[in-house]
Amino acid sequence: MELTEYLSKDLILPELKSTTKQEVLKELVKPLEGKFPKLNIKNAYKVLLEREQLGSTGIGDGVAIPHGKLRELNKIIVVIGRSFLGVDFDALDKKPCHIFFLVLAPENVAGLHLRILAHISRILKEPGFRQAFMEAEGVEGIWKLLRTG
Repeated sequence: MELTEYLSKDLILPELKSTTKQEVLKELVKPLEGKFPKLNIKNAYKVLLEREQLGSTGIGDGVAIPHGKLRELNKIIVVIGRSFLGVDFDALDKKPCHIFFLVLAPENVAGLHLRILAHISRILKEPGFRQAFMEAEGVEGIWKLLRTG
């Protein structure tokens, strides 16, 4: 599975400015506004917040994988963000998150949605990948890492 099938370079945010969970979620959905004009950004944000209320998507080791399903989508979208400062995302290990992979999916593609979440989780479990991700130079460096991953 190639993550780059569901991602484009303009959906990689190499230096998040946000300092709270809510701000990070807003910052991650913001680039979708111009790229997907039919997508209701406020609704996407609301769905992500509702998912976080069920349990944090901060999985530990500095990683969060916020995700949700939206009726108006017709394909899966991945947005990637990196925070050098780290953000308290209520992660399972109580440590700040630095790596964010946002996944938005149509309501009717549960199987593929779950496979993508599992794939992201698997690659982010590797300490070497996380380190390379944090050291990658800007958008191009992250893109190259994901392509060779």
